[in-house]
Amino acid sequence: MTAGLVAELLALGLAAGFLAGLLGIGGGMLMVPILTFILNQRGVEPGLAVKMAIATSMATIMFTSLSSVRAHHQRGAVRWDLVKGLAPGILAGGLLSGAGLFALLKGAWLALVFGAFVSFSGWQMLRNRRPAPSRQMPGAAGQFGAGAGIGTLSGLVGAGGGFVSVPFMVWCNVPVHFAVATSAALGFPIAVANTVGYLVGGWGLEPALPGSFGYLYLPALALIATASVTMAPLGARAAHAMDVAQLKKVFAMLLFALAAYMLYKGLSEL
Repeated sequence: MTAGLVAELLALGLAAGFLAGLLGIGGGMLMVPILTFILNQRGVEPGLAVKMAIATSMATIMFTSLSSVRAHHQRGAVRWDLVKGLAPGILAGGLLSGAGLFALLKGAWLALVFGAFVSFSGWQMLRNRRPAPSRQMPGAAGQFGAGAGIGTLSGLVGAGGGFVSVPFMVWCNVPVHFAVATSAALGFPIAVANTVGYLVGGWGLEPALPGSFGYLYLPALALIATASVTMAPLGARAAHAMDVAQLKKVFAMLLFALAAYMLYKGLSEL
């Protein structure tokens, strides 16, 4: 690895860790487009570059989420009852996505799925429509189903699930700061389930770069994870210092920018 690549990956890890703490999105929304670009620049075929970026991004969330959720938990913001209700479905959906759907879909289609769902999530947050006062989180069966959907979609786009789980919880009248903190806690089961799935799905794949294993690019995983865990607590502190309206706008604007890039990549490769 060159010094320039090491610097790029460390900077990406710092930014991703801060955003993981700030927005509860695991940093994947930032990592996937930038890792896709980095891998393209190093000669990895575009479709495979998207898949490697998604898988590597998801694997880093195992480390980032633990650092982020610790900071949120210390502030009493994590709804552990919701984590308990959503996590079983997340594990089931993540394994299904990582081991099956991910390997079957072309990289271009994964980029389009990423762009479409991230755009929708940003729009939902930006329009700031107040949920019905009577709406609450669903019961056990509903939470399992919602968790399965979050786990599946997260596996297809390489993100910690915050782009779906935060708007969903806010829609169910969970205050946004609690939704962000709870999403950070959900990032760990999402990342574990999908990373196991990626390892199964990419078993036997020829290394695209030195240090790659299946769909995982291990040097990037190590550098990004190391940098991100140092910044996630700072992002969590910033989240609790911001008001709700600011947090929603930051979330939405970030999602729109990254969705546009991935839609462009997907359409250009079809």
